[in-house]
Amino acid sequence: MPFTRILIHAVWATKDRKPLMNKANKEAICEHIRLYAPTKNIYVLNVNGWKEHLHCLISMSSDQNIATLMNLIKGESSFWANRNLQWSEKFGWQDEYFAVSVSQSHFEVVNRYISNQEEHHTKKTFQEEYDEFMAKYPFEHG
Repeated sequence: MPFTRILIHAVWATKDRKPLMNKANKEAICEHIRLYAPTKNIYVLNVNGWKEHLHCLISMSSDQNIATLMNLIKGESSFWANRNLQWSEKFGWQDEYFAVSVSQSHFEVVNRYISNQEEHHTKKTFQEEYDEFMAKYPFEHG
């Protein structure tokens, strides 16, 4: 049995980046992801976000891949949210997401950053945050 510690910081947005999540719905979705993830052997260390996006810190197993993890988390959480929460319109996630590896030495910084999303977004919009991520990481498309 391999022993691995592969930390991933993933971020994804609501469909068309609409600010659909109020605090209660966001917290309910995050709690649901925390409860659902272990049933699929997904190790969510932290999940939080703001009105139009979520951040998730995941410890990925050696037999998992990011695309499958994201598909499971996003697909099931939007299905659950539409059945269990009240929305002004149908809720869904964008197809896109971004994910970066996190070194163990940066675990606490990223974890704190995810935990403090509400405070963080009093100073910076999601678009500003997104632009910074895109500039910081030379993402491959595809």
